[in-house]
Amino acid sequence: MAITVQDLANMIDHSLLHPTMTDDDIKEGCLLAMKYNAASVCLKPYAIFMAKDILKDSDVMVGSVIGFPHGNNTVAIKVAETKQACEDGAVEIDMVVNIGKVKGGDFDFVAKEIKSINEATLAGGAILKVIFENDYLDENEISKLCAICSEIDVAFVKTSSGYGFVKQENGMYSYEGATAPHLKLMRKETKDSIEVKAAGGVRTLPDLLYVRSIGVTRIGATATAKILDDATDVLASGKTLEEMTPTGIGIGSGGGY
Repeated sequence: MAITVQDLANMIDHSLLHPTMTDDDIKEGCLLAMKYNAASVCLKPYAIFMAKDILKDSDVMVGSVIGFPHGNNTVAIKVAETKQACEDGAVEIDMVVNIGKVKGGDFDFVAKEIKSINEATLAGGAILKVIFENDYLDENEISKLCAICSEIDVAFVKTSSGYGFVKQENGMYSYEGATAPHLKLMRKETKDSIEVKAAGGVRTLPDLLYVRSIGVTRIGATATAKILDDATDVLASGKTLEEMTPTGIGIGSGGGY
């Protein structure tokens, strides 16, 4: 079956997470997500009530973030955040793992944390997406997280927060976000029933079509309108979106959603 614009819209969590976003910015973003019938909005916890009210007559889901963006809250606080987000109306929860515990090899802690938050999420009627923050990790650590998430049976594994900037030797900060090798690794190492979300670096129609072709089912993006408008233009020209799907692309070129 041919790829439609709505098929692509169903893959997009419209990101409203930048720290400088005002309430007016968030409201505008919710209306944009509703206009394009995106899968969801992913926004700051305090804004869940506002988004739920704006989106009440649409199919756009409300998602929020836990332990964001660095994952260093205690497990008890992350669980409390999760319960509050679900009570407020979030139906998707994107949680950042404790990255230092991953780097230190304390995978028992990491597994218990993910299990606790997954249980709280499911009890609240929502699903859990586990953010790895791949820029900080090596392939063995990513694979280990995939195995843990497969055992716990979370809904999604996710590449990045969009804000995990890495300090370079020159003192500057940079960020790749979702990269093709990491996405392929996550799809390979996670059981088939768990979906893969790419965040940070997927900003164009070719980016989205490419990650879709390698098994990604959801992305976090701010470029929702541009991506879907470009898809509409392709179809209006008489071409198919299948024709536009690249065989490879250099996604992951820095900085936020």
